[in-house]
Amino acid sequence: MKLILIAAILLAGFFAKGQSLNNTKFDGYRGIWFELNQKYEYGDKYSGALGTYTAKHVPLAIYSPEADKTFFVYGGTKAEDERYLLCMIGEFDHKTGMLSKPTVVYDKLGVNDPHDNPSIMIDDEGFILVFVSGRGRNRPGFKYKSKKPLNIDAFEQITEEEMTYPQPWNTDKGYLHLFTKYTGVRQLYFESSLDGVTWTEDRLLAAIPVNEGERSGHYQTSAFFNGEKVGTFFNRHPDGNVDKRTDVYYIETSDLGQTWTDVQGNPLEIPLLKRDSPARVIDYQSQGKNVYLKDMGFDSKGNPVYLYIRSNGHEPGPVSAPYEWCITSWNSMPRLLGGRKWNTTVVTTSDHNYDMGSLYISEKEWKVVGPTAVGPQDWGVGGELEVWQSKNKGKKWKKQKTLTKNSEFSHAYVRRPIDYKAPFCFFWADGHSHEFSKSQLYFGDFEGNIWRLPYEMKSDFIKPEKLIMK
Repeated sequence: MKLILIAAILLAGFFAKGQSLNNTKFDGYRGIWFELNQKYEYGDKYSGALGTYTAKHVPLAIYSPEADKTFFVYGGTKAEDERYLLCMIGEFDHKTGMLSKPTVVYDKLGVNDPHDNPSIMIDDEGFILVFVSGRGRNRPGFKYKSKKPLNIDAFEQITEEEMTYPQPWNTDKGYLHLFTKYTGVRQLYFESSLDGVTWTEDRLLAAIPVNEGERSGHYQTSAFFNGEKVGTFFNRHPDGNVDKRTDVYYIETSDLGQTWTDVQGNPLEIPLLKRDSPARVIDYQSQGKNVYLKDMGFDSKGNPVYLYIRSNGHEPGPVSAPYEWCITSWNSMPRLLGGRKWNTTVVTTSDHNYDMGSLYISEKEWKVVGPTAVGPQDWGVGGELEVWQSKNKGKKWKKQKTLTKNSEFSHAYVRRPIDYKAPFCFFWADGHSHEFSKSQLYFGDFEGNIWRLPYEMKSDFIKPEKLIMK
């Protein structure tokens, strides 16, 4: 009897302190603030507003024409003075212009690390799948599915697994999920499914060493083209050292990963294990350059386009400058017309490796939206947002619009919704780049309009606050 009483007391204490908030509505949109605690002269390796982090979580938002809503996921937190990660989902109704209260899909129960942020996918029946990232083998990842189609009120768990940086895609042939495992180093894997619930065994995609016995690792960003194919750009970590991330590789698949090819359709043997693979686009290691991936997409012909920052090292501050925003794209024109090759141009420069923007490709123009202007906190993550435009397929770029100015905090990790619809063309979070602060969420359009999501909500639905930039 005494043991039962003790057990009851302990159990009561556990629920009082750590009861899960899964499937609860939250009274506002509050972004997570984070720092890595890898300090240098000019600040942390990265810190700040990371509610829409990382670049390897793709996608974070999807517009649904059936619902006429944009559904989006992010890393939230309980309160302004807490660093407590909640994997959240919200929705914006384009008909009413209203935001609903966000839902906690998964409560991380004390984890404060936005590496565990979620990604999102909508299946063919309209059910919303949320892929909650884990971190190595100590914190598992999860797949969650909405209980009703196109509805964010409640979710049920599908899987628990080792999974980091989830990148799920709904293709014409089924569902393909690219992700990372920490098998001593960061290695790329994939799995597929025909129903979104039952998935194949994990398959290794890339683990490229340089010399025999040497470790390696990778980060990737991916996208899909017209439902037909999925492509992924990835870098390489020599000897597993992420601070030396370098090189550019590209591969694609049109059959859920059964076969993979290079950009010209030549078959590749998976997993990729050779540094000098036909998949390699640029050898940046020989140039002493680091590569920080941001986004990718395809032009109307299915040619891949890659956005990344190229710098001289991992340490923040002028020592690693310049921080060049680069575009590398494939030209599929005949060789006699200057095609059949990769082209690289520089959009602009900023002041940090972890400045993050998104790429927008249409028939007439390409655009980049990101924190390319120096913000209120020098040499930190984020800054002031700008729109850059190219009308000749990335050959030349010019600044088209300034979106934010005179901000109190830096704007960071600007993300592109799949099939985006105005006014929810991009969304992001703000926060102090170097010191713990409140972090709010925003969305905007290419006309320069910006709305701030409500930090506090007293009703189930509310119109976001439209901002006037001074």
